Amino acid sequence: MAKNHSPAFLELVDAAKRRVPEMTADNVLAMLARGERLALVDVREDREWAAGHAAGAIHIGKGVIERDIEAQVPEKDTLLVLYCGGGYRSALAADALREMGYTRAVSMDGGWRGWQASGGATQTP
Repeated sequence: MAKNHSPAFLELVDAAKRRVPEMTADNVLAMLARGERLALVDVREDREWAAGHAAGAIHIGKGVIERDIEAQVPEKDTLLVLYCGGGYRSALAADALREMGYTRAVSMDGGWRGWQASGGATQTP
């Protein structure tokens, strides 16, 4: 389902994406299969999380991530792979976390939809 985003929002996202590395769901799944350590962070809204999310992910909504991240992930060199529905909100959130000193915050391009399309394991609370 395509969304009509405002031009100003898209400009903000494009700027964040120039600063924030992105990974595909396939990249993340391969890393997990190799046993690499990372924190998969779902930044979607509560209702989206409740409908289903990536298995093993933690939930910190975009609206509170700057406030709550240090309690959940205090080590600022942790590889944080953030995802949302399609990769826009996660890019914005990863950009903010990088400003807070999280040096390895990345956005999962394609987000939840990409995770599902790649066959990533899912769960509900």
